[in-house]
Amino acid sequence: MQSIKISFLLFCLFLCSTASYPQDTARLSPGQTLTLSQCVEIALKNNLQVAQSELTMQSSGISRNQALSNLLPSVNASANQGTNFGKSINPTTYTYINQTQNTGNYGLNAGITLFSGLTLQNAIKMNQYMYDASKMDWQQQKDNITLNVLLAYLQVLSSGELLGISREQAAVDAKNVERLEILNREGAIAPSTLYDLKGQFANDQVNIINGINALESAKIFLFQILNIPYQRDIVFEKIPTDISVADYQPGSDSLYQTALHTLPVIKSVDLRIKAQQKAIQVNRGQYFPTLSFYGSVSSNYSDLSTTRIAGTVLPVSTGDYVTVNGTNYNVITQQQEATYVKTSFGDQFKNNRYTQIGLSLQIPILNYLHVRNNIKQAKVNLKNAVYVADNTRLQLQQNVELAYQNMIAARGQFASYTEQFAAYNESLRAADVKFRAGAITSVDYVIAKNNADRASLNLVAARYNLTFRARILDYYRGSLRF
Repeated sequence: MQSIKISFLLFCLFLCSTASYPQDTARLSPGQTLTLSQCVEIALKNNLQVAQSELTMQSSGISRNQALSNLLPSVNASANQGTNFGKSINPTTYTYINQTQNTGNYGLNAGITLFSGLTLQNAIKMNQYMYDASKMDWQQQKDNITLNVLLAYLQVLSSGELLGISREQAAVDAKNVERLEILNREGAIAPSTLYDLKGQFANDQVNIINGINALESAKIFLFQILNIPYQRDIVFEKIPTDISVADYQPGSDSLYQTALHTLPVIKSVDLRIKAQQKAIQVNRGQYFPTLSFYGSVSSNYSDLSTTRIAGTVLPVSTGDYVTVNGTNYNVITQQQEATYVKTSFGDQFKNNRYTQIGLSLQIPILNYLHVRNNIKQAKVNLKNAVYVADNTRLQLQQNVELAYQNMIAARGQFASYTEQFAAYNESLRAADVKFRAGAITSVDYVIAKNNADRASLNLVAARYNLTFRARILDYYRGSLRF
């Protein structure tokens, strides 16, 4: 009885530090029966820490996808449109002019990294490890909430069963009080005998009141974990509490080895070590040159650009002359008339097009020692990840040993309380026969009944405590079920 009270107290302390958020506040149907699996589902849906862990996982997934996308080419377009005032270059004559000019420049460029010290490939692996670790963290948060729901659910069932026993005990005492009142009116018993039983019956009523309070308090705690409005009339489905002790015989060492391969928290810390190892390779890759392929297409436009249109060919005197046999003759040349019109945007865009392709090589020489310091920081992060993993394994080993020891103690308590229950009930049966025959006093009977009642309550508490301890071991074995 004491051990399950301590477990419940620890659960309450944990509950006070567990945050939740009102995601689903819809009320349940009056008198609805909730199963353990339904409670777990509701809690996982409404718990803030689970939701935040899922968002962290999604963020890691986005980073992983971005690392993959970094292998793709980059393609960018640009367009500039402006007006020039004052002195500028005429795009047709390439001479200086001093007038307003509307210009435009348009371009499309693309590039792809061919080699960069394998930083892109290692970054993909690093982010994949981080994403997988985040998924394990998310699963661990769900497991933690599941265990807390299980403890709260068992506390509700235990409180309900203890309340039922108290009511049964009160019903038995009520019949005895009724029988003794008749005998007292007939003068067949001493009045003290009746008053002793009435005092016992009043104590039963107090136990019922305390039991109701314990049950409703346990239900309130469970509803707080579920993060839904409390409803007094909700019924909780009973779960099997019969435990096969043979299922937990392999020992704590075997259980610990199983937990190392099944628990998400261990997988998470191992994945983070691998991620930090890849982070070192990512930073080392920055020592290498980066080779990229690039290409671009560009064009420009000006509203001063004109196009020459040819006209009629006419003879025109040049002003020069030649002498032939003493006679001067004017030199005549043919000159074609021309007109100039503004060049259209489409023609300029086509005629001014400029295309370029090439390779770009960037060789790091000295960049404020960023690469060296980044590598040192990555090594520090790796050491920290190893420390966290070692400490996590140590804590797991200690938790498994404690859980196994609690299971052994709970099993022993259950066996002892079972024997105690049988012995005290046999003693009560004999005391009841003697009391009815007047062979013992009411004090002796009350003592025998109190012993039997206490043994009954202890047995129920021990059975639920054993159930919870067994489920904890199931969790470490990776076989937690509902």
